[in-house]
Parts: sequence; C-alpha cells; structure tokens
Amino acid sequence: MNSSWHRTGVSGESYDARLAALKRAGHEMHGEADFVQSLGVGSVLDAGCGTGRVAIELARRGLSVAGIDRDADMIQTARQKAPALDWFEQNIASYTIPDRAGPDQPRRFDAIVMAGNVMIFLDPGTEADVVANLAHHLAPGGKLIAGFQLQPGGLDVARYDAYAASAGLSLVERWATWDRVPWSKASDYAVSVHQRS
Repeated sequence: MNSSWHRTGVSGESYDARLAALKRAGHEMHGEADFVQSLGVGSVLDAGCGTGRVAIELARRGLSVAGIDRDADMIQTARQKAPALDWFEQNIASYTIPDRAGPDQPRRFDAIVMAGNVMIFLDPGTEADVVANLAHHLAPGGKLIAGFQLQPGGLDVARYDAYAASAGLSLVERWATWDRVPWSKASDYAVSVHQRS
C-alpha cells in the first residue's frame, strides 16, 4: 500500500487474506472510504493503494477512482479484483498520471487519499517529494487526506504540515481516527486533510 515504501515480501494474495481475517473478526474495513465520501468529492486517487481495498470500495459507491502503487504484486491483485478501474504501477514520489484529455497534462482529482500508514512507510527522504507530487495532481480546492501513526522519532504532524505548506496546501481538519475522534497532542494517530488553494 504505498509508493516508494519498504515492502516486507508480502504478496497481494496474502495481504488480502489478512484483511479478510480482520473482516471476519468484526473489524470495520471501510472507515477510510466513509471519511473520503463524506467530503463530497467526485474523483479520488488512492495513493499507495495496495490491493485496492479503499479504491474499490469508493468506486462501488459511485466515485471516479484510480489507484497507484509501485508494488507490482499488489497492483496485479488490484487489477484482478477490479479490472475496470485505472491502476498505475508507479512511484508516487515522481510519477505523473496523464490526463485522459491530453497526456501532456497531469490528471487532477478532487481528493487524494493515503490510507494505511503510507507516509511512514516511504523511502526515507522522499516524504516532501511525495506530498508535492500528489499536490500537483489535485484539482483547485482538492483535498489531500493522509492517515498515519505518530511514533517517537518518526514523522510528526508539524513536519507533515510543513511538507504540505511547501506544496501549496493548507490544513483544514485533523482527527485522531478515520471516524473523527478529536485529535490532540497526545494522539498516536492523525488523519489530516489539507486543501489546495
């Protein structure tokens, strides 16, 4: 589920098997999709999409969706599950998704979501590049949504906000969970929504 991130040899099939086990155990599997849909957007890029869990659910709900991940096995699994969707096996730090109307322009989305801790699994030093490249794919007023764990010594919200500001994005809301538990400095997880001017 990522971009330029460290995989641990997990196949798309075994990753989906883990998700299925969580679902059987009663875990809510579509909190990210609920959150994104609640923003009233029409088109979404699932960045670091893995096997397509979030993208496929958003498409099922009627949104126009594409997914991007550099992990070939994950993208292959996503394509098998939802062949009608656009899947890109590329690095989100640098790849430009071509616009359907003209390949010389980047495709723009109302929202881009990075679920599943994408930001903290990136190759070290690429975080700012990822945020900047994704901001380049946002429509005017578009929203970049990222959820990730806050660990000692890891990426914190101040640094993430600085990357977003450098990319021309402003913070509009932040929560401690995808179901909008209020965020505080004691939170160990952050869901941040930044908007393009």
